[in-house]
Amino acid sequence: MSVFTVFADLVEHLADLLHPLFGATAAAAAIVLFTALVRLLVHPLSRAAARGQRARTALQPRIAELRARHKDDPKRLQEAVLELHAEEKVSPVSGCLPGLLQLPAFFLLYHLFSSASIGGEGNGLLDHRLFAAPLGGRFADVLSGGGGGGGVFGGAGLVYLGLFVLVAVVAAFNYRRTKRMMAASGPVLVQEGESVPGLGAVSRAMPFMSFFTLFTVAVVPLAAALYVVTSTTWSAVERAVLYR
Repeated sequence: MSVFTVFADLVEHLADLLHPLFGATAAAAAIVLFTALVRLLVHPLSRAAARGQRARTALQPRIAELRARHKDDPKRLQEAVLELHAEEKVSPVSGCLPGLLQLPAFFLLYHLFSSASIGGEGNGLLDHRLFAAPLGGRFADVLSGGGGGGGVFGGAGLVYLGLFVLVAVVAAFNYRRTKRMMAASGPVLVQEGESVPGLGAVSRAMPFMSFFTLFTVAVVPLAAALYVVTSTTWSAVERAVLYR
């Protein structure tokens, strides 16, 4: 029995349990519940990432001292900054780990709702819907006249529009919060105007990462999009609490 068959059975069982409460949308509710369970599992890592962010912010005065001390020796400054992070057990990229650990669950959902068959049998998960939108459908199906019919303002289209609005609100919230956090912590500088190699591009891109979710929701199966939207919303609430 493959991992995909086991996971498909899990989603079906969760949908059966939730059916009395959610009816035809029970499978979508099961995906939301599954996403919440995944986020609970990685929550300790999210708390650790928050502690790391506070630690990086606290190190800025000491980094400023190192910058003044080694202003004529960029290589030594870089080494001193990295040594300081190692001494204080602070990783500049520790906040990425919770997101990376969620990728397997996302790809499982993507595969399940992109496959016509699972374990050699027809994929019954594709029969489930979120209101008028099939969980195995994509926004492109709506644009082409499929996926429930009615176009963008039909039943399936309104489901996607609702998700897009939610993602846009969460992305704007995350953008503002990320900009404030980056301004507070500052870049890890090795000399005036220059950051630790590789981190500059990441730092510039970070505030915009949430907006990439809009593209993801538009191109993946609705089930996977629902996972992404739920996880992104969870992250926004979690960060508001942990980084307050």
